[in-house]
Amino acid sequence: MAGQSKEAVIPPWGLAVAGATGAVIANALVYPLDIVKTRLQVQVKRKATDPAPRGVDDVHYASTWHAITKIMEDDGILGLYNGINGALIGVASTNFAYFYWYSVVRTLYLSRQTTATPPGTAIELSLGAVAGAVAQIFTIPIAVVTTRQQTQGKGERKGMVDTAKEVISSEDGWSGLWRGLKASLVLVVNPAITYGAYQRLREVMFPGKLNLRPGEAFLLGAMSKSLATIATQPLIVAKVGLQSKPPPSREGKPFKSFIEVMQFIIKNEGLLGLFKGIGPQISKGLLVQGLLMMTKERMELLFILLFRYLRKIRSEQLQKAADLAASKAKQALPLLSK
Repeated sequence: MAGQSKEAVIPPWGLAVAGATGAVIANALVYPLDIVKTRLQVQVKRKATDPAPRGVDDVHYASTWHAITKIMEDDGILGLYNGINGALIGVASTNFAYFYWYSVVRTLYLSRQTTATPPGTAIELSLGAVAGAVAQIFTIPIAVVTTRQQTQGKGERKGMVDTAKEVISSEDGWSGLWRGLKASLVLVVNPAITYGAYQRLREVMFPGKLNLRPGEAFLLGAMSKSLATIATQPLIVAKVGLQSKPPPSREGKPFKSFIEVMQFIIKNEGLLGLFKGIGPQISKGLLVQGLLMMTKERMELLFILLFRYLRKIRSEQLQKAADLAASKAKQALPLLSK
């Protein structure tokens, strides 16, 4: 299997660096879609009895394009990149942790197998879920801060540190930085479905192929992410609701669980409210995952070539050392025979 061959060549940290690099490049290119989908997912239809809205709550976006034009009208082009520093730190750390642990647990599983058959779909999903859970525990505070930054209006903008302090000073205290952890742990099924589907689609569409072309990797990444997003969109919306400021109608009272968020959305907007923002969510996911896997495949190929070169250099150095030792031994032999 292609995946097995690569894992034998590239160590876990190499796969982690490749994945993190691909994630940063991909997310930087499509970051405005991330802002838009977050704004769409946190907004709630207002009632006549709700308190007067303030800041970003004063605007109700009708569509993806309306959100883009309104954000640019209010905040300029930089408004589409609000919170990008934290977001890129978050995707880099999350993907580094995910790909590292995914490689570790998958390699460990394969080493215990008595046959060379590739893992089944259920096993791929389980391995991905374990890796995703470990990654989320360590990186969710960055996601909480980034979500808050993305929903700040022009007059409310704060840096990462100040936004983190604002979260900590709320009624949740330090635990506020881990708001949505349960939802995030449930959402590990998203990358699990994504990478499980990627592996299976790769085996079906490109069996035995070690290195994919950029277009092939992009196609597989886009297809697998689209499937995962459609399956988990309600949980994604609930997680964003947990991590953002509570809507005006709750008068500052934060949600306690993602079930409570979902119940609130269904009550105010109906079942379809759980799928709000799915347009930019899929567009972003499709582009990000396609670009991520395309970049990751190229990075892995570079690592393979680099490690081969380093092994060649080391082999040559060892050979020179062995030749030098043999030469000295030959020179010393006549002296010993006298």
